[in-house]
Formats: sequence, structure tokens, C-alpha cells
Amino acid sequence: MEENLIQDTLIKKIDPNEAEHFSALVLAYIGDAVFEVFVRKMLIARANMQVNKLHKAATALVKAEAQSRMIAALTPELTEKEIKVYRRGRNAKSNTSAKNASITDYRRATGFEALMGYLYLSGQEERMLELMEKAVISERNREDEK
Repeated sequence: MEENLIQDTLIKKIDPNEAEHFSALVLAYIGDAVFEVFVRKMLIARANMQVNKLHKAATALVKAEAQSRMIAALTPELTEKEIKVYRRGRNAKSNTSAKNASITDYRRATGFEALMGYLYLSGQEERMLELMEKAVISERNREDEK
């Protein structure tokens, strides 16, 4: 019984049309987790460093302000469908509020996460990873320009 739960949870793909029908906040919920794992894996692949340094580096990339800049950099490359999903996430009404970000950055970040969640749930991992990589590179380039 548990084997089926694991297989259904981790392996089974959700039909892209079905993934569209999840609420924007559910998409953002899973997108946040997927992006966090992507960033953490990328950081540990680059260097074996102290956990507090890994945490600071990860936090700099997953915070709302950074994600807001990332989606701004990605927008010209998004398909119409991706823009639609992003806007649904950005415009979703949430009961939580931004702790360390402007409401604009928080909403854009929610849209970014919703897009990543949609791509993940609909089995479009290659596209998701392509966008995540471009997003992180755009943020690193911005940091290098400082």
C-alpha cells in the first residue's frame, strides 16, 4: 500500500490540463518548495561549505525581492500560457503578508512560484529547470554588477 503512495506521489504525472485547475496559491506552495530544493542543490554542487553560508546564499535567492527581479527578467521569454499562470499567482489573494518585502515584490514572487509549481506539476520539468537556471543567472549577474 505504501509503495503505491510513494509511486503516485513522486512519479505519477498530473495532466497539464488538470494542473491548470489547481488554485494559484496551491501552485505557489509547491513551486516554492521546488525552487528551494533547486537552489539548495545548485549551491551544494558548487561548493562544500558551512551550512550557515549555504543558508545565507540560498536565502538571497529565494526571498521575495530576488524572485520579483527574476520574474521580471524572465517575462520576455515566457509563453502566453506561462504568463497567464504567473498572473494568476501574482493576483491571488493570500491570507499571509510579506514579512520582509514590499507587497509588490511579494505578489510577483508568488506569481513566480505559481509558475514553477505549474510547470513542475504538469510534467514540464525541462522548461521549469531552464527558467530556474535563467532566473538564477540573471540574479547573479545583477549581484556581480554591484
